[in-house]
Amino acid sequence: MSEFTRNALEKVLPKLKCHFTWNLFREGSISNHMEDRVCNQIELLNSEYKATMYNLLAYVKYLDGENEAALECLRQAEDSLEPKQDDEAEIRRLVTWGNYAWIYYHMGQFSEAQAYVDKVRHVCKKYANPYSMECPELDCEEGWTRLKCGRNERAKMCFLKALEEKPSDPECSSGLAIATSRLDEQPEKQFSVDALKQAMELNSKNEYVKVLLALKLQKMGEETEGEQLIEDTLRRAPDQTDVLQKAAQFYQKKGNLDRANNFLVRALRSTANNAPLYCLVMCRYRKELEQLQKTGNAETSASVEKMEGLRRLTMEYMHQALQRKRSPLNSYSDLMDYPEVERCCQLVFSTESPGAEEQQLYQRYCDLQEYHRQSEGLAALKAFLRSCSLTETTCIETEEMKQQA
Repeated sequence: MSEFTRNALEKVLPKLKCHFTWNLFREGSISNHMEDRVCNQIELLNSEYKATMYNLLAYVKYLDGENEAALECLRQAEDSLEPKQDDEAEIRRLVTWGNYAWIYYHMGQFSEAQAYVDKVRHVCKKYANPYSMECPELDCEEGWTRLKCGRNERAKMCFLKALEEKPSDPECSSGLAIATSRLDEQPEKQFSVDALKQAMELNSKNEYVKVLLALKLQKMGEETEGEQLIEDTLRRAPDQTDVLQKAAQFYQKKGNLDRANNFLVRALRSTANNAPLYCLVMCRYRKELEQLQKTGNAETSASVEKMEGLRRLTMEYMHQALQRKRSPLNSYSDLMDYPEVERCCQLVFSTESPGAEEQQLYQRYCDLQEYHRQSEGLAALKAFLRSCSLTETTCIETEEMKQQA
């Protein structure tokens, strides 16, 4: 009976519309901070939209080998839809049930998997297809999931398909506007601006759409209007991480690096394990340090003190970013382009007698150059480290890092 059920499931499961059949991630492309980003979204979203993120979190947990945690996420997805008993909620449950079926199948619990397949069939048979159906609700659900995974082109197609049947749907319009904005990087193009404005009209509570529009207006030379949108959005959503990051981008382009850094630091309060965000803050402080070094009064005591503070901040955020990566060596190549890291290292390592933390970063910088097969300056750096008398413990840790690479 079990083998029969397994064979039957293997024919049916690929037909289900859910995360296991959407091909969301290219092999090895899932980022280490995806889970942190999704959890942050769950905290910010209204209850009726949490199911989308819980389903994605369940899939991420499954990919990490945490099947029980994945099932708990699916239970939370169901709970978030529980208050709604209309047809739309029932259709959106199809994604959750499909994920249940796949996870139970991979766990070898075929009867449980079959039970959820039966739930899907019970709903879909109303629409003349036993295991899947074409409807704007599912297209929209797939679109938001793909958008979160960076599959912007496919997400755009999902939203366009949904809007063919529901042309004034605010959720689909917002999704299309965001996808189009990400794909349309040419400032002279008008379509994404129009899409963002339409999305704002249909859903005035979507603060992320507003900051995207602000950035587009800034590109078009309408910075004052864009800044008004930014300020209005920050009053309404002062702690929304994605809004804070886009606000930082706006002020960085405007040249106000202090304010840009402030927004990024605020964003880190609610997504503390986001290594790339720590890296971004590090780069912002590095840029501010470079600008200060280029000024004519860089030798004044006030400037020297500020530069020292910026070096410390650059080093601190670099250290925080590296701590949050799974592999100390691979983190360099994952975190950012190599030249960017090297510039930060060269700016930070400017004192003649570094402390213990700086010595460890020097050692990591040596490993970084060795990892990228760049020998210039490597011997001098290693000689410098030996002169600083690094402890035996640090050397052992370094050898362990090399073995992990």
